[in-house]
Amino acid sequence: MLSINTVVLYADCRYRVLEILSQGFIWIDIDSDSAFPEQIHFDVIDQQFNDEKLKLQSDPYGELVNETVEQGSKHQTIRDERMNLIAPLINQEDIYFRATRGKLVKKRCAETGTPKKTIYKLLRQYWQRGCVPNALLPDYRNAGGKGKKKVSTKKSGRPRTITQGQGSIVDASVERMFRIVLDRHYANDKGSSLPYAHRRFCDMYQLANPEVAESDYPTLRQLSYFWEREYSRPERVRLKTNRITYAKDVRPLISTATASALGPGSRYEIDATIADIYLLSSDRQRIIGRPTLYVVVDVFSRMVAGSYIGLESPSYVTAMQALRMAMTSKVEICHRYGLDIKPEEWPTVGIPDAILADRGELLGYQIESLENAFGVRIENTRPYGGDAKGIVERYFRTLQANFKPFAPGVVTATTVKKRGGRDYRLDATLTLEDFSKIIVASIHHRNQSSVLTKYDRSADMPDELVPTPINLWEWGVKNRSGRLRSVHPDLVRLALLPRQKVTVSNLGINCFGEYYTSSELLKSGWLHRDSSLGRIELEAAYDPADAEQIYLFPEKGINTYWVCSLSDRSRQFRGQTMWELWASKERQKKATAKAKIVDETSKRQLENMIDDTIKKALRARPLASASSKAELIRGIRQNRTEEREKERQAQKPMPVPSPKTKADVTYLHDKPEDGSFPDFLEDLFGDDE
Repeated sequence: MLSINTVVLYADCRYRVLEILSQGFIWIDIDSDSAFPEQIHFDVIDQQFNDEKLKLQSDPYGELVNETVEQGSKHQTIRDERMNLIAPLINQEDIYFRATRGKLVKKRCAETGTPKKTIYKLLRQYWQRGCVPNALLPDYRNAGGKGKKKVSTKKSGRPRTITQGQGSIVDASVERMFRIVLDRHYANDKGSSLPYAHRRFCDMYQLANPEVAESDYPTLRQLSYFWEREYSRPERVRLKTNRITYAKDVRPLISTATASALGPGSRYEIDATIADIYLLSSDRQRIIGRPTLYVVVDVFSRMVAGSYIGLESPSYVTAMQALRMAMTSKVEICHRYGLDIKPEEWPTVGIPDAILADRGELLGYQIESLENAFGVRIENTRPYGGDAKGIVERYFRTLQANFKPFAPGVVTATTVKKRGGRDYRLDATLTLEDFSKIIVASIHHRNQSSVLTKYDRSADMPDELVPTPINLWEWGVKNRSGRLRSVHPDLVRLALLPRQKVTVSNLGINCFGEYYTSSELLKSGWLHRDSSLGRIELEAAYDPADAEQIYLFPEKGINTYWVCSLSDRSRQFRGQTMWELWASKERQKKATAKAKIVDETSKRQLENMIDDTIKKALRARPLASASSKAELIRGIRQNRTEEREKERQAQKPMPVPSPKTKADVTYLHDKPEDGSFPDFLEDLFGDDE
């Protein structure tokens, strides 16, 4: 956590770490004239860190290490003499502990004839100022000089002529209070002013010095001078700026992206934005919102290698579509939008060395196939480090500038218009197809013709080289050896497909709740209804545009795959996309959830009815019976017979009166036999006693 010589702020005091022991740290208050080393436990430090009460501080004596002393000078003599006095002590661990420190100092005093007070003073100075020999240099800070701390017995500056009082000396106690109020009320991004911090200081000073008149309090000017003297300009900027804003917009930039790119294909940058334009549906009847725009840019040449234009939100799936375009031929894609090009006009075909992306899209196991299969180095920006992808982010502004002046439906500052104005969203005119055509044509124009006036050339680039992306790419391939590696498009596609954990059962491969099968799967024996196989978890790749097939990897760590198709059990999703499958699943979940509410209500009503019926039956049952228990048991069969007869009588249909009188039947021959079935019900289903 903390290292030796680290300076921290703890309980409004600055401490320097002197030693690290098995149980904790040894440190010393660097601002106290009577301080000695103290031991503090690791648990206390951890708790203070967690509570954000322990803060790292800049070392006020850090420059002593680099301070040069003239050989043979008085300063060197004094420093070395002081160092010789305490040298035998500072290397002993017992010197940090009170129980043994007195004996060691007493022994050294006897050896050198030096007063004990002097030894303690030198040890304290050595510890407080960084534990280096220069810490023992004579203290000439009181001599003054620009930016130097001054100590005086009277207030510096001209005597007051208008303001009442004599003023106050800024001593160590005042400086400590200055530091407390500055750290607490001003050295942050909350927007508090220095006068506000000074007012809080006055409250603190009044409590500590109630006898001092308010007119003699340390002034705002003195507080401001302390702030500028004790806090360096980089530190002041960092403390007064929001952490995210500092990382994005304020932090100094020490290099360029191009300087670290060895040649074409050395590093791609990928990023996404929501385009500043509203689009119409394909039938031009509905406004469908703003499209997502992914762009992949080669850092060395600024050549746009690939893109994605669609309505899906920024994610791994859409990022992979942009990368797939970046690594394969663009001839067919350009032809789709009416742009006929030759392969050499857009030569970015192959696998780059590295891909730089935001932390969200390319983090996790999803990208491991690209890393492991082709050795692509995935680089993620630090949190809020948008400047790390400055090339691709700058290109978004350039790209949108091509259509913003002309296209209707472009986003303006606000949707709230003045009286008589019109909402820009209602002006949407372009479809996704129209917008894609504009973007692809704009990218092709930039790659071929845009002159990069701010491109930082390397020393070996000729002056005659016009810095267009295509020229820089071709020059880099010839002179820097292009870094792209040629790979079959099908392998690229498979490597870039998103992955999903799947399970194997006797029903097939379960992926997103639906089942897939294949001939290889049948041969494997995994589909046999055998419980001994247990639960099998594997990984599969899928194409979001095709729900009919997935690509199963039967062995972990090996890129051999089986093509699995939807089984008959999941035949409803044949001919659909994964997006449609997910949407259907979502609708089913919502419908099921709604039906469960109805089911719970109905079930609750049923249970209430059952409970009421039972309660009524209990109330209607006689409390006592005239018959014994044995008689009740013996009478079950007879009782059942009687109740069944009542039931039969109740079910007998009511006779329907007939208006006609039945005629007498005269048989020509003998009367026919009765063909009805005999009634054996009593014998068959009678109850046993």
